[in-house]
Amino acid sequence: MRTGDYLLKIYATLNGCFGNLNWWPGETPFEIAVGAILTQNTNWKNVERAIENLKGNNLLSPLGLLKIREEKLEELIRPSGYYRIKTKRLKNFILFLFEEYDGDLNKMFEEELWSLRGKLLGVKGIGEETADSILLYAGEKPVFVVDAYTRRILLRHHLIDEDVRYSDIQSLFMDHLPCHAPLFNQYHALFVNTGKQFCRKTPQCDECPLKGLEVGKMRS
Repeated sequence: MRTGDYLLKIYATLNGCFGNLNWWPGETPFEIAVGAILTQNTNWKNVERAIENLKGNNLLSPLGLLKIREEKLEELIRPSGYYRIKTKRLKNFILFLFEEYDGDLNKMFEEELWSLRGKLLGVKGIGEETADSILLYAGEKPVFVVDAYTRRILLRHHLIDEDVRYSDIQSLFMDHLPCHAPLFNQYHALFVNTGKQFCRKTPQCDECPLKGLEVGKMRS
């Protein structure tokens, strides 16, 4: 079976199980971008508490986060964990946004995908997964996000090797699937749900919708 057909079959199976997941949660693109930074090394419930703190203090805006003192920001985002590190990462992102785009997120997203991705990766504290989450979910740009759930599911289904690079996993999807942001959005969300419910550190294979999926050997 061709690689693209294989990946689409996995998508169809998971989509039939979970339906439209409407991920990433957030009322605005800026909230989603902030959430992508805060969610590093924590669960979403903790991020929600931190974002609510920012909203409650009318600080969930580029100008609000630019002006707030680091000590105050640390206090507000403490629920997200690693709050001192994340405060610096948020500040780094906000400074970048103002220096490059006058604090205008819409202006930032007008830039070509790969050029912007390269700039985001130059912001201290923003790695590939965070940059791609900002691009896909806040900017609606067609880039595939790779996370720990994606890697675990693909590894257990013998689709990747243990030491495969992020970029190689990303290319597996972007080279063989239609280049559409909604597809990449939903696919990643499906992997997240599958990882949380079934493909855990201790796998629940008997209940997994991918159990027994016969797709044959992939080929280009």
